[in-house]
Amino acid sequence: MTDFTSNSPALRSHKAPKAEYQAYFAMIFVATLPWAIVRWAAHGLAGVDTPNKGPICRALTHARTITPMIFSA
Repeated sequence: MTDFTSNSPALRSHKAPKAEYQAYFAMIFVATLPWAIVRWAAHGLAGVDTPNKGPICRALTHARTITPMIFSA
């Protein structure tokens, strides 16, 4: 009989399919893009210096942050 108490076999971690991850990423990017554009334009209209990041970069950053949170839950 084999004793697995000290050398238990490593369990495989479940990884989401790449296509599913890309689909969620795209949906989140499309959802955050209008808000990033509005925020960027509001800074310009208010006379405040425009942020270093443009609206596309800001939306990509949000999508890169939110998508892994969905798959880690």
